[in-house]
Amino acid sequence: MYFHREGRKIIAITLVSVLAIFVAMALTVRTWTWVHFLFIIILIGLAFWIIRFFRIPRRIFTESTSQLIAPADGTIVTIEETYEKEYIKDDCIQISIFMSANDVHVNRYPCDGVVEYVKYSRGNYFVASYPKSSDLNERSSVGIRLENGNKILVRQVAGAMARRIVCYAKEGQTVKQNQELGFIRFGSRVDVFVPKSFTIDVDIENRVKNAITPICSFGK
Repeated sequence: MYFHREGRKIIAITLVSVLAIFVAMALTVRTWTWVHFLFIIILIGLAFWIIRFFRIPRRIFTESTSQLIAPADGTIVTIEETYEKEYIKDDCIQISIFMSANDVHVNRYPCDGVVEYVKYSRGNYFVASYPKSSDLNERSSVGIRLENGNKILVRQVAGAMARRIVCYAKEGQTVKQNQELGFIRFGSRVDVFVPKSFTIDVDIENRVKNAITPICSFGK
């Protein structure tokens, strides 16, 4: 296991802050009560949670030329037909993965292809599991053309706690399946829009893992 570069500064600040508070209390508190010990326990627990949030576990990635692999850890909350108006501009299937604060928050490309579209949109911070959050929340959309000509769109969506979406995609970039696409801090979701001809391999409430779980299949 290692820690994502987006969290290294936050982890360092957290550890220094906790240490400084502990030292200050050790020097100033003459009589320790259960309240002081409880405060220290809560502080350590918060620091542990922040450090754990930025973890990147080592995994054996799934590689497939005929399947899209989950771009995020989390729970499938939406599988529905919709019209995607930004990049695909056609009827398609939307697969949404909700990431809780306990999930690994690195996002990865679900397939090989060429990035043809990248757009960041400002928005609200509704709970990410809310169906309309895909259109109303702050988001970053990445359109990818597969080698067989099919087009998909991956959308990072901020949630109620998320306040920063990091997207590494660049238009014209050739990307590989499971390569890092970006990171979202503190609770969010990732939507994948695929052609209606694709076969969906997951169901609502299924748990998926980025770079491991196939979410849909298509012809080569």
